[in-house]
Amino acid sequence: MIKRVLILTAWMAFLVYFTGCQWADSRGPLEVSEENPGYFTDRSGKAVYLTGSHTWNNLVEMSASPDQDPFDYDEYLDFLEHYHHNFFRLWAWDLLTWNTSGNREENSKTISVYPQPWLRTGPGLALDGEPRFDLTAFNPEYFQRLGERVQKAADRHMYVSVMLFEGWGTQFSPGAYPNHPFHPSNNLQNLPLSPEDTLGLSIYTLDHQEVTRLQEAYVRKVIETVNEFDNVLYEISNENHPGSTGWQYHMIRFIKQTESGMGKSHPVGMTFQYRGGSNQSLFDSPADWISPNPEGGYRDDPPASTGAKVIISDTDHLWGIGGNRQWVWLSFFRGLNPIFMDAYDGTVLERGARTDWAEEIRTAMGIARQMAGRIDLLHCVPSGHLSSSAYCLAHPGREYLVYVPDDEPVTLDLEGTRGTFRTTWFSALDGREEAGQLVEGGKQLRLSSPFREGEAVVHLKKK
Repeated sequence: MIKRVLILTAWMAFLVYFTGCQWADSRGPLEVSEENPGYFTDRSGKAVYLTGSHTWNNLVEMSASPDQDPFDYDEYLDFLEHYHHNFFRLWAWDLLTWNTSGNREENSKTISVYPQPWLRTGPGLALDGEPRFDLTAFNPEYFQRLGERVQKAADRHMYVSVMLFEGWGTQFSPGAYPNHPFHPSNNLQNLPLSPEDTLGLSIYTLDHQEVTRLQEAYVRKVIETVNEFDNVLYEISNENHPGSTGWQYHMIRFIKQTESGMGKSHPVGMTFQYRGGSNQSLFDSPADWISPNPEGGYRDDPPASTGAKVIISDTDHLWGIGGNRQWVWLSFFRGLNPIFMDAYDGTVLERGARTDWAEEIRTAMGIARQMAGRIDLLHCVPSGHLSSSAYCLAHPGREYLVYVPDDEPVTLDLEGTRGTFRTTWFSALDGREEAGQLVEGGKQLRLSSPFREGEAVVHLKKK
């Protein structure tokens, strides 16, 4: 019996090493690595590389018609597992509807969104003709769903970012504010929001103490629901307006303070403020991780991570719907964690669903994650100066991972290094592996891909 347990343990360790899997339900919450603060780590001490696809209706239902089938969450997790993804944003949606004409959809529709975090108890009717919300009464269905979905992700060894608020829809979905539970006509609290605030954006500021108090109670309820799980991160709000900066900083600190008196603490993130926000506001924040906008080259030539924040680079904030497989590799080699806004099956937004370029991005993210599991990522830092391609992760003198973007040879500078290195080549298109020759340090190496087409990655490790 003992022998069988030891064999099983060894086999699990083998899988973790060669696939990069992180056992999210047994190694404690993530925390920023002290040794390499561009990445998170867990109790194992290894860097945890986050990548994956997220889609809008993976927490709340979004239905364009009453007879539409509910979102199949288990099938979605199967989809992520198929591509070797280990992270996704679990989307909130503050509104009761989503009018997709705000997304420039050719076939726009109005989508009903449910459940909401609060109960519709009445008395009195909201603007949609249904009972008003009591913003002090939480909806058990919502929080049970939240807890169950985080648990299911943990069972698949996947990390989730629990989104708390959603700011894009409030700004840009036509007719949004009358469909917000915090609109004074939609709740029993009759919140004191200014009539001149026609979009309701003051909801996401610190202008109204009562609003902030209700939001803090909701955030506390979310924390109480998911604090027990190791695989949780938090995101304050998707693409809220630039005036929300002080409010987002407050909420970040509120989460950290609340969790400090509980069993576990989890990373808190702040994402790009649309429209008109700056990346500097993200870097200046008390957040542990951020998702930037395109400024600084995050689309086409990402700046290398400095460790100032863990950067989860998201196509949602760079293109909206878009991206390409090269962007995945460029981000990976600059020490970033790339994730994809995935239209998935097209039931919410049709643009980008079932396309070849989306398939390439999903595949590339999974291969990059497997590469991250093959190297000592904690000690490999962006070292573009060593490679003529300008994309290299290096643990100098010990290990190098180099991006070869086309069929042209790439030069790697090993002049200051002695010793013999094993080389292994990987296709960046499909992950095919091919053993290379032993090479010697102490010189400039010329590296030529053995694959006939597409990008490649070469791994050099000292014998």
